Amino acid sequence: MPLGETRQPGGKVVQAWAVEDDWDAKIIRSNTFEIEWPPRSGRLRTFPEIDRAAWFAIADARRKILKGQAIFVDRLLEALAEGRASGTADGIR
Repeated sequence: MPLGETRQPGGKVVQAWAVEDDWDAKIIRSNTFEIEWPPRSGRLRTFPEIDRAAWFAIADARRKILKGQAIFVDRLLEALAEGRASGTADGIR
């Protein structure tokens, strides 16, 4: 289920989706991106977009998530409350 996009304070646009499934967060593999590093060196380096994945209860997620991405938690809870997604707000992990 798409949760839309948001622009973070630094200008980066982030998109997010919610998926209901029972899979192990340890098997998630990140996409990568290339950037000139060190800056103005002329050398391109590849980095992962994320360094790890994990499941959290809503209260824990709110403490850990980047402030600019907390809107995604709100949108998911809203969709669950309105019946636009399966599951319940209490059952989200």
